[in-house]
Amino acid sequence: MTELEAPLRELRDTCREAARSLRGHALAVDADPGGPQPQLDTDVLALMRAAATPKEFRDASMPDVGGSADDCRSRVVATVEFARGDAGVVCSNTGPSLAGVAVDTLGSQAQRELFYDAIADGRAWTFFGMTEPEHGSDATAMETCLDPYPDPADGHLLTGAKRYVGNASRASIGVVFGRTGRTPLSIRGALVPLPAPGFAAEPLDMIGLRGARICHLDLEGVEVPPGMMLGAHLPASRRGLWGIGRTFNAMRLQIAALALGTALAVRDEVALLRPDAPGQEVASARLAAACELLYDAAAAIDLDPDARRPPAAAKLHATDLAVRTTHWAARALGPGALLEHPLLEKWSRDVRAFEFMDGTSNIQRLHITGDVAARTTPSNASRKVRT
Repeated sequence: MTELEAPLRELRDTCREAARSLRGHALAVDADPGGPQPQLDTDVLALMRAAATPKEFRDASMPDVGGSADDCRSRVVATVEFARGDAGVVCSNTGPSLAGVAVDTLGSQAQRELFYDAIADGRAWTFFGMTEPEHGSDATAMETCLDPYPDPADGHLLTGAKRYVGNASRASIGVVFGRTGRTPLSIRGALVPLPAPGFAAEPLDMIGLRGARICHLDLEGVEVPPGMMLGAHLPASRRGLWGIGRTFNAMRLQIAALALGTALAVRDEVALLRPDAPGQEVASARLAAACELLYDAAAAIDLDPDARRPPAAAKLHATDLAVRTTHWAARALGPGALLEHPLLEKWSRDVRAFEFMDGTSNIQRLHITGDVAARTTPSNASRKVRT
């Protein structure tokens, strides 16, 4: 079990205290995610943007948040507490978001500077385009193309479709993954400033997590100028699936943090409405253990960014526990509780989204069992020695 050091405890407490105000915006954002966004001007979302921004790109106008966006534990600690306010409002925020993880993993220094300059005013959304309508988040089956011009020095054209992309209809810059050929090494990420000819984003009608403004993308010959292909400074083996794997590892921890924060919010609300609710001690113990699991998984990724099992296990457990916590809340508060308490009803819808983000629960099980099998199956050489 990883103990949080004093700076991380201070970060946790600061974010927890600030995030309480998010609940005042939660129902309005859920009802009209494309409408006015007064929550963007709040101190708490400014704090969240600062927590997600690497120290080298924070300017003097950003609040002093402590911690570092360069390590997973800091990001996870902050995200759990912000989501404990409201995950929908968190997802409605501007700032680096998931695209920032990809740019930090695959981008050159010049590309990182371009990305963080584009969102420095705190009013710019970002997007991350990976999932496709026919293939989900299976990168090996990706069909979106990055076709080079006759002279590759002129750049590429991006053609295809993406689905379930947060905030794409209002973003200023983002990352889209496509392929330059048919091999695994041909999968590349591209930095896409907006608006851009050929880029169209349509919000989807969502039941939960509406603040994320999840969209469908159509990409018809979107120009990707020279210098916008991520990973050009890296060896070919480190540009595509390797970068996607590292990015997903970090993202899965963030999704787990959003789910766990929502579950904690549900537990807090039940404790407020009915302090003697049956099962409260068990629910609290399970959530505390899940927090420890998540912090340990983040620490493991800080040590080995390519480790697949820790983030898969953390996301699998946190998303399942979040759903079970909302079921417990409905039972503990009695018939009609969700109708009487709109925040609980909203959170019960929101938690359903987390399982499907960045790999479903079955995908996480495959990652876990694949990792276990790889560690326990003897190599061919070992088998030959024994025989």
